[in-house]
Amino acid sequence: MERERIEDGFTTTDPLLPTGGDTPAPAPATAAVVFSTLVAVSGSFVFGSAVGFSSPAQNGIIQDLGLSVAEYSVFGSIWTIGAMIGAVMSGKLADLFARRGAMGFSELFCLLGWLAIIFGKNALWLDIGRLLMGYGVGIISYVVPVYVAEITPKNLRGAFTTVNQLMICLGASLMYVVGVLINWRLLATIGAIPCIIQLFGLFFIPESPRWLAKAGQWEECEASLQRLRGKDADIAEEAAEIKDYTETLQKVSEAKIIDLFQKIYAHSLIVGVGLMVLQQFGGVNAIAYYASSIFESAGFSGRVGSIAMVIVQIPMQVLGVLLMDKSGRRPLLMVSAAGTCLGCFLVGSSFLLQDLQLWKSSPFLALVGILVFTGSFSLGMGGIPWVIMSEIFPINVKGLAGSLVTVVNWFGSWIVSYSFNFLMLWNSEGTFFIFSVVCGLTVMFVAKLVPETKGRTLEEIQSSMNSFT
Repeated sequence: MERERIEDGFTTTDPLLPTGGDTPAPAPATAAVVFSTLVAVSGSFVFGSAVGFSSPAQNGIIQDLGLSVAEYSVFGSIWTIGAMIGAVMSGKLADLFARRGAMGFSELFCLLGWLAIIFGKNALWLDIGRLLMGYGVGIISYVVPVYVAEITPKNLRGAFTTVNQLMICLGASLMYVVGVLINWRLLATIGAIPCIIQLFGLFFIPESPRWLAKAGQWEECEASLQRLRGKDADIAEEAAEIKDYTETLQKVSEAKIIDLFQKIYAHSLIVGVGLMVLQQFGGVNAIAYYASSIFESAGFSGRVGSIAMVIVQIPMQVLGVLLMDKSGRRPLLMVSAAGTCLGCFLVGSSFLLQDLQLWKSSPFLALVGILVFTGSFSLGMGGIPWVIMSEIFPINVKGLAGSLVTVVNWFGSWIVSYSFNFLMLWNSEGTFFIFSVVCGLTVMFVAKLVPETKGRTLEEIQSSMNSFT
């Protein structure tokens, strides 16, 4: 059966999509969808807690265990290696053990990691714990947005998937704020609590109906979809669309990594990988990991500046969630990228004016620039690339493609965080002007290549970007 679709101003037909009559009313946010999303994003909170733990815990760990700065640097960065390993395996695990199974598997590693840190007596145990935690987070960073995207109705998918980034932000902020008040072992204990919450909650949420369809479990797929949409909801059209699209994909042979580079997946791959590269090389982790030192280098209080970042970050993240399914992905991404471009330009200008000794208030300009960057990034560039990643890849390659995109993100994070201090020694203002240029290129990339996915089912998005005929 064919259904008309509007794409970039052109009317086309698609045999993969079932015929629809009038546009259906927006699906409500049922209790099952809300609860399932909250359980899933508990993993995102674990992710954020792991990110935010190392900064407030640094002095306490060094003093209690007698670690050198070099040893603590290993502790702080080794989790990125674990995350890259987890990211490589994330798609395959999510396909093999289903979405719930992959989340549970990842949380076991995160929990073991926190326990190793809580009871660790030397640098080796702390490093093992951090590595295990990184491995778990590498899996979480892929499977959580994918699961949320696959269970939510199209009119709510963007906002609900962006809650993933909001919870990462909240987890990191909680660690930073509470970490200055309590012992680092107690802080690690607090970090382990969301792991237990998610492990327990996974027993009470449904599996992704789209994974069940891919596995050929049609009755379970319909039961899961009915539970998510409400017992009185009419799921016939959505179930038929999932089934028709899945059956079409099953005619395509099982994908291998080399298959991702075929022409039919080129658009999806360029968008998914491109957004992650631009997100990381726009300087987000340089600012996130080294905010205090940036403020101090610019002549501003690191403590005051870091607290101001938290105050700006969370409201802007919430605003992004609220606007996601109203304004659309593309406008938010372009506004967000333009804001990060301006923020990096202001920070670079602050360092330039400081070097030239032209303006005594240049440290204040650095503060404004970083706050503009942080607020703008939280509005869109932080969460939307993950939303789009979870939407654009067909389910027959989603595991492989998702793993590749996630590995690219973590590898970019490592490159930027490792090289940032060297770049700052080379030229502080030049470093931020480079970041500003990358953010400016992001606006152009989104305008030219990134599709608008608001209000469209996953099957509609994927069939428009990947032709199987």
